[in-house]
Amino acid sequence: MTETAETRLKRMGMRSWRRGTKEMDMILGPFADDRLAGLSATELDLYDELLLENDQDLYQWVSGQVSPPDRFAGLIALIRDHKIAG
Repeated sequence: MTETAETRLKRMGMRSWRRGTKEMDMILGPFADDRLAGLSATELDLYDELLLENDQDLYQWVSGQVSPPDRFAGLIALIRDHKIAG
């Protein structure tokens, strides 16, 4: 069964707000609310993959403690910029 674009955005938004740690909820939740609808299909696919990653790794990538894998570097930069601007 294929997911509609609206359902996909809702699912990804929910997964962004309901992570394993409060820190990542507060980083990814607002990013998802503000930016998901404006991402390209390719960026949404990548964000969907990012949501499968461990919160401890995600936090280190977003906070700049550890460099993210190359495939996520651009997306992590968008999330980091959103966090700083917010």
